[in-house]
Amino acid sequence: MDEQGMVFDIQRYSVHDGPGIRTTVFLKGCNLRCFWCHNPESYHLGQDLMFYPNKCIGCGKCFTLCPLGLHSLAADGKHLIDRTKCTLCGACAKRCFAGALALSGKQRTVEDVMKTVRADALFYRNSGGGLTVSGGEPLLQPEFTGALLGAARQEGIHTALDTAANVPFARFEQVLPHVNLLLIDLKCMDSARHKEATGVGNALIIENLRRLGQGETPVWVRIPVIPGVNDSEANMAAAAALLQGLPAVQRLELLPYHSLGAGKHENLGRTYSAMELKAPPKERVAELAAVFAGARYEVRC
Repeated sequence: MDEQGMVFDIQRYSVHDGPGIRTTVFLKGCNLRCFWCHNPESYHLGQDLMFYPNKCIGCGKCFTLCPLGLHSLAADGKHLIDRTKCTLCGACAKRCFAGALALSGKQRTVEDVMKTVRADALFYRNSGGGLTVSGGEPLLQPEFTGALLGAARQEGIHTALDTAANVPFARFEQVLPHVNLLLIDLKCMDSARHKEATGVGNALIIENLRRLGQGETPVWVRIPVIPGVNDSEANMAAAAALLQGLPAVQRLELLPYHSLGAGKHENLGRTYSAMELKAPPKERVAELAAVFAGARYEVRC
């Protein structure tokens, strides 16, 4: 039986999720709650109702289609949705021809996803690219993730797994035979600060990184540079000390914060907690990268 998983996006021609030109498959479900998250539609393993106000033409169709009457207009004409009672039946989204309402997330089989992945096989061969499975946290769907990575490997396609590593190590053992490259997010070295920013401590993440960093699968570590959270020399020095003893680590990437996910929070009816954050200046990111000077692995920012 073809394994199924909950997918919320497939991004073709990606150049930021591993080497070469890649197809990145984004899976639903995440057990972190990073307040700056740019993929908030990944939080839940199930579907989410997205509302795009700029696409709404005010036809009122959803008002009559919703069996629970969750759509209404405020006095100022703003479209309101009572999400607390929404059952995600999709009645409104299915008939919204303007695309203002949509369900994020769809059950897809491995073969269905592979049809999209295979379409760009020529680009993978010419660029050294391949398939990246991301999220959310793809290891919350380990069976589907392993089956998809395995299918790609069988067809000679390079595979990468993008993970926050906040899962039992047994989840990695399920999929590692099918992984050519691990992309591991390292948010913050101080566990208490990590919990404030993401909702969980980092003990499990650090332990998994230590074990994977001593394994045979190449590792790229990616640190999102978040002002006020981890943008200090002390945090980067602690990360450098950890990574120096992990021979599987081949690259470190410092990824400056951006606010491109703010609109998605609004589309989900949520408040974006990082609204006041500003992207760190390039000069500051370069200063933080200098902390890793002399590292045996490649450093990019």
